[in-house]
Amino acid sequence: MITCQSDAAVLEAEHITKSYDGRTIIRDISIHLNQGELVSLLGLSGSGKTTLFQVLSGLTSPDEGRVLLRGKEITGQPGYVGYMLQKDLLLKHKKIIDNVSLPMVLKGVKKEEARKEAKRYFAEFGIDGTEDFYPSRLSGGMRQRAALLRTYLAADGVALLDEPFSGLDPVNTDILKEVVREQIAAGKYIIMSSHQMEVVEEFCTDITILNRSKAVVTGNLNEIKKSYGRVNLTVKVEQDITDIIKQEGITILSEKEHEYRLKVTGDEQGNKLLSTLVAKNIPVVRFDLSELSLHEIFVRE
Repeated sequence: MITCQSDAAVLEAEHITKSYDGRTIIRDISIHLNQGELVSLLGLSGSGKTTLFQVLSGLTSPDEGRVLLRGKEITGQPGYVGYMLQKDLLLKHKKIIDNVSLPMVLKGVKKEEARKEAKRYFAEFGIDGTEDFYPSRLSGGMRQRAALLRTYLAADGVALLDEPFSGLDPVNTDILKEVVREQIAAGKYIIMSSHQMEVVEEFCTDITILNRSKAVVTGNLNEIKKSYGRVNLTVKVEQDITDIIKQEGITILSEKEHEYRLKVTGDEQGNKLLSTLVAKNIPVVRFDLSELSLHEIFVRE
């Protein structure tokens, strides 16, 4: 397991294990969410992501381990960490302002005070002017933004987002992304579950990949990529170099119009191919030696 942790964690899950009906769903998982980070939780269906979110949010207690928020143990205690499910779950019979302010009302805040507090954030979350609308009048993207605001108002600045961009069109995806960025810049903290690898690479500083109940990779995304080395090579030339590539012992993944996608063992093998091409006076139009993509790391693990 690859791991990378830093000090002063805001949210910590330490050695979490949870079983149901004799089946271990998550085993000995630790996550550290630090200031300025957005952590992504990855894994196939059934890998334990939902169970871990339930433990982190206090909706269920682990069999082993504990959860701390800013050093205070909150294991099994809901109301500290917000949890936004993939479906927005807005109440159809309540106006948006009442949907968003409901968590504060449930905590004992008077209805009008809760409404007033919630209203302060409507413009920031891109839903200004929808206070008296019912959910059916809002687009999917606006409902997601309302659900995100409700999640933050329900908790102490830490949110778990389950596939927040799933099903959104490109315009609403970009709007919600901007809202999430603004919340991180404002000092909020997020752990996000997503199958969209490009979104994870765009947003997340740290990742945890679950496989068969265990965390097989966890830590800083850039450091994890570096640990695998630069093994993806794209070369574009103006003639057939298939024989040269094979002589260097390099695997050809694909070739189209003298542009080759190759798998190398690392920098040394890639640079040796470049030296060979130069020595043979073969013009190189493109030479791109890069690390594994997150998708490739995910598939490997």
